[in-house]
Amino acid sequence: MAKKVVASLKDKDAKGYAKVIKAVKSKNGGYSFREEMVPLDMAKEALKS
Repeated sequence: MAKKVVASLKDKDAKGYAKVIKAVKSKNGGYSFREEMVPLDMAKEALKS
């Protein structure tokens, strides 16, 4: 399924995208990682929140 997502994001008319990976701390003290695909112009905003 990931190959289909990457293929659709590399369309000629598509904007540039960035994969944002955040470490999120859970209630019990462990960390998990959350991944998002965001447009390049919103990548810095996604990292702030």
